[in-house]
Amino acid sequence: MRSTLVSQFGDPRQVIALVDAERVAPGPGEVEVMLSLAAINPSDLIPVTGAYSARTTLPFVPGFEGIGTIARVGAGVRSLRPGDRVIPIGASGLWQEYLVRPAAWCFSVPGDIDDRQAATSYVNPLTAIRLIEALKAHFGSIAGRRIGVTAAGSAIGGMLMQLIAGEGARPVGIVRSERSAERLASGAPGEVVVADQNNIPSPLAFDAILDAVGGPFAGDLIGQTLQPGAAFIQYGALSGVPVPIQAIQARPDVRFSFLWLRTWVHAAGRPAIEEAFAESFAGLRTGLFSSRIARTYPLSRLDEALTHQEDPKRDGKLLLDTRC
Repeated sequence: MRSTLVSQFGDPRQVIALVDAERVAPGPGEVEVMLSLAAINPSDLIPVTGAYSARTTLPFVPGFEGIGTIARVGAGVRSLRPGDRVIPIGASGLWQEYLVRPAAWCFSVPGDIDDRQAATSYVNPLTAIRLIEALKAHFGSIAGRRIGVTAAGSAIGGMLMQLIAGEGARPVGIVRSERSAERLASGAPGEVVVADQNNIPSPLAFDAILDAVGGPFAGDLIGQTLQPGAAFIQYGALSGVPVPIQAIQARPDVRFSFLWLRTWVHAAGRPAIEEAFAESFAGLRTGLFSSRIARTYPLSRLDEALTHQEDPKRDGKLLLDTRC
């Protein structure tokens, strides 16, 4: 079968190889999933660079999000049958034609959710849901709160703006370019500001920030924009650099926390994950969690897809057709 493999850390365009791999029969309690579509997310590529080398074992197959159909079931599996559509989660490995995964980590897809929607129903929607829950756990109600969202021009940024407004709070999307600001302002509620490390408009005050960037820019936002008693939740590190510890230590009046979807998934238990997926599917039906798809590439043209992923003018998510 066609697969991808990372044998050393580095630039994803250089170290992710296309390889021929052997299909493995599912063991007891396992299923084999014939994958159809997989998403390309920053969370897929950051481990490839070695940013999380302490918890990443080489070699590995990238890809955390996608959809497929049950091809074979192992002994003792009663909940799934060949032909069932599922979203396999719990580990990377979706950038290949077939995947063996414990049946307990495969979640069924409703018939009215198509493959393109299902392929993006996991990482962004469930992360967005958890971030709003984290804000509510901190404040009780977030109604009336002014909440900043970095990298707001991303797919999850737009989702967060919608969810924040739906809770009666005031979202402020933070983007780096006027082009992103114009696009976001046309489809998302709340304010939009253009800011980067060299230009943070003043006055700019937040009760909370949901940060996907990290690095010095996040440190500047912490020092210059957060109100006393505010919350700062980091859920991504697009900069590839941690938030400066000095910035955190300088604000003992701010509650800092990290939200990594993988950590929650492995601690939550299946009923909680099923509930989150039900909310994700409901949001797909209304358009709340829909992601703009810029293009679908055959897995055999992964190099082109990765080049497109790095294009700052890319307008939407990229999918990989793992069947070709």
